[in-house]
Amino acid sequence: MNVAVIKYNAGNIRSVDYALKRLGVEAVITADKEVLQAADKVIFPGVGQAETTMNHLRATGMDELIKNLRQPVLGICLGMQLMCSYSEEGDVDCLGVFDVPVKRFIPHKHEDKVPHMGWNTIGHLNSELFKGFTQDEFVYFVHSFYVPVCDFTAAQTDYIHPFSAALHKDNYYATQFHPEKSGGTGEKILKNFLDL
Repeated sequence: MNVAVIKYNAGNIRSVDYALKRLGVEAVITADKEVLQAADKVIFPGVGQAETTMNHLRATGMDELIKNLRQPVLGICLGMQLMCSYSEEGDVDCLGVFDVPVKRFIPHKHEDKVPHMGWNTIGHLNSELFKGFTQDEFVYFVHSFYVPVCDFTAAQTDYIHPFSAALHKDNYYATQFHPEKSGGTGEKILKNFLDL
């Protein structure tokens, strides 16, 4: 299987690569448009800032490429947020794969820490990504911005209020949490994506 990881100006690509290697997959990390278009599966990871990353994607033409991919695509963390219509982080228009905005967490009480960081459960599972899951599972989050619960929500988590832990539309899948840092549960999610 030919798996490509989109290389751009945001971090965390290596940990995704290591997680795939643990599953026996040698991914290619690339910004080459032809290689990305020819891949069986594409992963769009991300740790970084929405505005600077969107500016980079537009400058390189990667924005149009990502929006027009036809194979299964998995966005992770910032990758998921950039697939939405707009982000409050830097007040920027994003790719618009999912027609929903990305909002900033506003703490309501003293114990509401932002960023939301650490292990939390996902529930209301509604996607092939979670095939074989029978109960709420713990996954690893690090984020200050969130996608509200919407028509594309494929999993939910509650922190300050319920939000989308995963999204799905057509060939596009996305997780706000980091499957590559979520132990056996994350491995299972990545395997389900590879098996699509």
